[in-house]
Amino acid sequence: MKLDHKALALLVLLIGALVVGAYLLGQSRGERATAAAPASGGPAPSPAAAQLPPNHPPLDGPVVPTSAPVNAASQPFTHFRVGNRNVKSLFVDGNVLWIATSGGIIRYDMVADKHTVYDNKVDGILSNGIFDITKLGDRIVAGTYGGGLSVLDPKTGKWKNYNIPNGLADQFVYQVLKARNGDVWIATWSGVNRVRGGDLDDPDKWDTFTTENTDGGLPNPWVYGLAEGKNGEMWVGTEDGLARWQDGKWTHWKHADGMGAEYETVKESIEFTSDPARYSQHHAQQKAGIGIEDLNVAYNPNYVISLKVDRQGVVWVGTWGAGLARFDGKEWHNFTSADGLPANHIFMLYLDRQGRLWVGTSHGLARLNEDGRTFSVMTTANGLFADNVFSMVLGEDRTLWAGSFGGVARITGIN
Repeated sequence: MKLDHKALALLVLLIGALVVGAYLLGQSRGERATAAAPASGGPAPSPAAAQLPPNHPPLDGPVVPTSAPVNAASQPFTHFRVGNRNVKSLFVDGNVLWIATSGGIIRYDMVADKHTVYDNKVDGILSNGIFDITKLGDRIVAGTYGGGLSVLDPKTGKWKNYNIPNGLADQFVYQVLKARNGDVWIATWSGVNRVRGGDLDDPDKWDTFTTENTDGGLPNPWVYGLAEGKNGEMWVGTEDGLARWQDGKWTHWKHADGMGAEYETVKESIEFTSDPARYSQHHAQQKAGIGIEDLNVAYNPNYVISLKVDRQGVVWVGTWGAGLARFDGKEWHNFTSADGLPANHIFMLYLDRQGRLWVGTSHGLARLNEDGRTFSVMTTANGLFADNVFSMVLGEDRTLWAGSFGGVARITGIN
């Protein structure tokens, strides 16, 4: 019997369970991890939650470069452990690093080397699962797993929750994005919201786009990614293709149009047999729609997990097992592990201030080289906490923060 349960589907998607564990944010370069009590008090967590992944290099040894390292030289690195949790989103705000995990929000003061944990014990936060952390004006905004949108007012220090009664399409919020015109777009698992002018407190400013009210222009209600285009158009990544909203009209593209590598190209490198379609009727329907329901592996080229648009207006799409797709508005080009990517499951895409594309995969972090064809790769050998990279941010001081299952890596001196 297949279960159409959002929680179960996400567990499979993120390749990690939401396990109850201790909050532990310890620095380490061979030294003992330091346990920190949760902000809400209670006993100190168990150091057992801070054990390194089995493939991690010794912390007291040198950083060993890969065959195509991102760093020009070996660099010291620091790890911040968060227990048995995924780090789904990272955001730097001055001297503060915000960490979105599957066990709450961590505010880390990089100067004071102190942290605060916000979880569902705090008024205004209804869920410990955090998909997204970002900033709207002076407010910190968190998209949660089943708890709607939680917003921190820095003036009062209080969190406020926005949910379905406020106009939110769904309580599962995967991404929040402020457009250049001031509108706020919200990716949910029942469509996408647009809040005109970003006025979250005015119910009349909330619009909801669904598969039904766009006549299929939005091809699927489960929305995972948002990106604003060069000309103000909004790109939307769903579980059944890529959509574009422009001048009030919807257009979409799928694997049949060229997005995502063919199964024959990637089948030898498919590493996951825990396919979401085996557990969720929703996921199974998407695969059946393109005739691959008999593939009991983690492959669906229509499944858009991550999304970015670069300065030239090129759209980059991370897929579920079908590699990285590039769309210039006319033609698609797909990159796979055969082109130098560490893996074909693309969990995250990031554009730094120089406009360079970074790709978080299930087997390492890659950066697209200037030639536009090859990649430089980082793994645990270069300082990553683990090779599954769900999030990253590059600070103004060229410090790279990368989030994985179990922790965050800080790597300095990025070129």
